[in-house]
Amino acid sequence: MSSISSYFRPALTVITLLAGLTVLFLMYYNSFPSPKCHPPPSHVQKPHTDKPVVLLWFWPENKMFDFKDCKTLFDIDSCHLTDDRSLYSKAHGVLLFHRAIQDDLSNLPTSHREKFQRWIWFNTDSPTNTRRIEGIKNLFNLTMSYRKDADIHLRWRLTLRKKTDEDFVLPKKERLLCWIVDNLDLNTAGEGYKYYKQLLKHIKVEIYDRSSDEFWKDENYFQIISSCKFYLSFENSIHKDYITEKFNGPLAAGTVPIVLGPPRINYEDFAPGNSFIHVKDFPDAASLAEFLLKLDQNNTAYMSYFNWRSFYIARRHLTEQNHEFAYAICQACYYIGLEMNSKFRVVPDLYKWFLLS
Repeated sequence: MSSISSYFRPALTVITLLAGLTVLFLMYYNSFPSPKCHPPPSHVQKPHTDKPVVLLWFWPENKMFDFKDCKTLFDIDSCHLTDDRSLYSKAHGVLLFHRAIQDDLSNLPTSHREKFQRWIWFNTDSPTNTRRIEGIKNLFNLTMSYRKDADIHLRWRLTLRKKTDEDFVLPKKERLLCWIVDNLDLNTAGEGYKYYKQLLKHIKVEIYDRSSDEFWKDENYFQIISSCKFYLSFENSIHKDYITEKFNGPLAAGTVPIVLGPPRINYEDFAPGNSFIHVKDFPDAASLAEFLLKLDQNNTAYMSYFNWRSFYIARRHLTEQNHEFAYAICQACYYIGLEMNSKFRVVPDLYKWFLLS
């Protein structure tokens, strides 16, 4: 028995010594301060992990706004909007404004496009005013324009009224017929201006210069329109679905729009037929002027153009210059946030769809 004890005694001593050295090492190591984790620089944008990233590649006409306005103005917060191109590889959607694309495509993204990424063709113009750029017709996965069959719509739409028992209160009317237009355009050869000159022979038209900086301050736009009984909602070119804020403005302001654009049936895709007057409903400008003068004297007939307000609401569009494209950009955020898990698709021929259909 003593021989066994003599054999294990040295081993036990070695084990005790090693355990003591280990304890001393741990005490020494823990005496050092723990390393600090420094936060990333504040200027680096980190995408939200629970929201898809939508990258605005160009600021349209350099008109910038706070991306938080999507939440504030439209209650849209379904994506991480950014203009930080370093996030390109993480972007689920890349917004490319047509007017900003160079003819040689040299200012488009050149990095590899991930399979989950969708390029969005962003165009607010009609075919007449859309510059044809060779090489882009097969680049895009989604379209964003005024067209009804676009993937993302830019038009301010009427919404159903929740309470139908609210009476419409007509704004105070001080003028009969108005038009907000750039004075420099009044001598052009467009169809709208030709019709305006014919109207002038039979009825007075109040003209307001939209190029004035003062015009856009303090909601002067809606104040002017609401003070008129009728407003000339003349589009600068006539194409399918090309119905812009020139139509939405008087609807929202409580004024009857006189429209010149696509056929009446196309307008009725977006607003009740008794909410506007179409110039093509009359054989000539003289007949239209005569009809407006009669409506001016018949309040019951005039008020019938607002019956639709018992069921729908027309929302005022943004008039500030820096917010001109805000609604469209926020709509792209909403779409990508809603459809981020949808199937991948490609627009087979952009020009055939937009310019020729």
